[in-house]
Amino acid sequence: MTFAYPHLFWLLLILPLMVYVHFWRETQRLSDFRYPTISRMRGLNRTWRVRLRHLPFFLRLAATALLIVALARPQMFDKEVKRNVEGIDIILGIDTSTSMAAEDLKPNRIEAAKQVAVDFVEGRLTDRIGIVPFAAQSFTQCPLTTDYSVVVSLLEDLHMGMVEDGTAIGMALATALNRLRESEAKSKVVILLTDGQNNRGEIDPVTAAQAAQALGIRVYTVGVGTRGEAPYPVETVFGKRYQNVPVNIDEDMLQEIARLSGGKYFRATNNRALRDIYSEIDRLERTRVSVEEYRRVAEMFGPWLLAALLLIMLDVLSAATIVRKVP
Repeated sequence: MTFAYPHLFWLLLILPLMVYVHFWRETQRLSDFRYPTISRMRGLNRTWRVRLRHLPFFLRLAATALLIVALARPQMFDKEVKRNVEGIDIILGIDTSTSMAAEDLKPNRIEAAKQVAVDFVEGRLTDRIGIVPFAAQSFTQCPLTTDYSVVVSLLEDLHMGMVEDGTAIGMALATALNRLRESEAKSKVVILLTDGQNNRGEIDPVTAAQAAQALGIRVYTVGVGTRGEAPYPVETVFGKRYQNVPVNIDEDMLQEIARLSGGKYFRATNNRALRDIYSEIDRLERTRVSVEEYRRVAEMFGPWLLAALLLIMLDVLSAATIVRKVP
């Protein structure tokens, strides 16, 4: 219950004033008796009429309090909220070729990619997420689902060597598109992360991008790796050693894929840049929620007003009958 005019409750401060004035006047009236024998009357038993002499006043006091509550207009709200959720279907295409072991991102490219992907998934609300790892071949590791705990667990299990080494970007994109092709979501997205050039697979990446354009699927491409050379771990008889290897990302091809599909290309040269990229994609691809709220107001002052009127009637009636004052 709420009140339309809660400031009117300040009027309740007049109640203690009414009590003070009433009993002050009662005291003044009794003090007007100056008969010497009045003290003897104190030992007499009081009748019930005498005991109820303050009843009209207390009825009047309660009626005043109820009237103030009624004036404050108590109300009850019946609220109905309708939410229309427009979810997004998202496929995460992640390169698992051996070049992802380079340590220009920490601890290496694939672990950095997995961590930001996990953070991205945990920030979604009602979107369906799927995973397509790829190297020389691609496959669906996780179909579209809203069970984010499963998605996170499978992301954490990603590792190099899941399939034959290589980089089949076109095949990865085609596999992702095949998962989204029959989706009924109004918004369908592929986030394709790689650190190399297309060198395997039967499908050309640009051809796959044209298919994405025809299907209305946006592709965000992410090239991960520093510029120039990156430290790459090599196992030798003396233990792990590092050698600098060239970073060769086909940025022109990734930009063309993003352009054709209506997406965007990003370059992640370090961990912070990679996190910022996923944050921007998260901002661009948010679940669209429209909220319609209906509120019905029920006025509740009626019972309070009725109770006040009844008390006023009892006040008048009692003053005229059982506690009637004789002049």
